[in-house]
Amino acid sequence: MKGHAIKPMHAAIDHNNSQTAHLESAQASRREGSVLGFDFGEKRIGVALGEHLLGIAHPLTTISTEINDERFRLIGELIGEWKPVTLVVGLPLSLDGEEHQLTLLCKKFARRLEGRFNLPVVMIDERLSSAEASQALKGIGIGGRRQKPMIDQVAAQHILQSYFDGLPH
Repeated sequence: MKGHAIKPMHAAIDHNNSQTAHLESAQASRREGSVLGFDFGEKRIGVALGEHLLGIAHPLTTISTEINDERFRLIGELIGEWKPVTLVVGLPLSLDGEEHQLTLLCKKFARRLEGRFNLPVVMIDERLSSAEASQALKGIGIGGRRQKPMIDQVAAQHILQSYFDGLPH
């Protein structure tokens, strides 16, 4: 995941290069406080937690409901507890970088996060984050069906860590 571009939500949606540079610069300067990372899925949303100062992401939880009101209620509880200064959402793209149906749903999710919680949302390329999460879990002896309860939050950890790794030091 290293080297993947960090895209503020608006830039990822609008594809406006000058806005991307401006928002990336503004986002990168905000170097204190906690950050929540999200691996969006239609059935589950993985959530990770990190801190700007340390630049290290940790799996936090998996939201396992398809009901949007319940999803946002649970996210609101996490935001209330951890008080993040930034939200990071993995942008699902095909391996060749093309958008698909889940990309559009994820962008809608990111817009709703920003609108409901009035926090900056940054979208980053999440290609292969689930595969990397699966490999990481296999590396500690968790394979197959035993991965299901934690794969999404570990994928969110990889997404959030990619965000931290892409910030200037």
